Amino acid sequence: MNHITLLDGGMGQELLRRSSRKTTPLWSADIMLNEPMLVRDLHLDFIESGARVITLNTYTATPQRLARENELAQLEALHKSAMEAALGAIELAERDDVAIAGCLPPLVASYRPDVSLSFEASLDAYRRLVELQSPASDLFLCETMASINEARAACTAAMESGKPVWVALTVSDFHPGLLRSGESLHEALQVLASLGAEATLLNCSHPEAINDCWPQLRSMGKKIGAYANGFVSVGPLLPGGTVEQLEVRQDLSPAQYAEYAMGWVREGASIIGGCCEIGPAHIKVLHERLYQEGFL
Repeated sequence: MNHITLLDGGMGQELLRRSSRKTTPLWSADIMLNEPMLVRDLHLDFIESGARVITLNTYTATPQRLARENELAQLEALHKSAMEAALGAIELAERDDVAIAGCLPPLVASYRPDVSLSFEASLDAYRRLVELQSPASDLFLCETMASINEARAACTAAMESGKPVWVALTVSDFHPGLLRSGESLHEALQVLASLGAEATLLNCSHPEAINDCWPQLRSMGKKIGAYANGFVSVGPLLPGGTVEQLEVRQDLSPAQYAEYAMGWVREGASIIGGCCEIGPAHIKVLHERLYQEGFL
């Protein structure tokens, strides 16, 4: 029986519900600058719900996204604030078994590999993010990687840190076995295996799409896992757009999401959690199921 590592859930959509601020294209970064205690308290809620890995709230704090909004000068301050929020939550929780994952996200836009940078330019940017996040990070999570080029650059930079590296690919919601770039999942997994990542996951895709990918994931022979989103569709979100454009599914209650996630555990996953629209209530129910079934 696998021992399961439980991740946190999505930050951006949950912060949207907790904040009274107007949304911006740099949504989670805007909250990091203006309402950092909301971020700390959300981290704490995830920990108290059972998460044992929390991810730095730096998803939109990339040089490319900040430069697009004329906020590049905030790069270091955003990362410093994010690390303080995560460390503060762990201190408040009074736990010594919670790890912090550094966040290496898509540099320009989620789900849109067509606007991503070259490998060389991406590698330079990811190296900068690794440098900024290393002081507080126990591992690095390259997440929502929509193309092989993106995943290879992020993983390469993260591996240079000497810390454990997990890479999470986002797959097509409607064409199982393909990344959002149209490249094959099989080819992407082969590339990641050659780079030496400790774990390979799928994230920010429909749970049904993730279900269809387990035969290929199991062939990796390493740690595998998943954390799905709760969006109806990611299609409406364009580069520079806001998360308000996306609609939440009404058929992914905490209990319903836990059913999907427990299915992944039975397929061999050892790392599970939630992505966008999966909040502390979902993680709490998932933690309870894992405990009841002897995985914790």
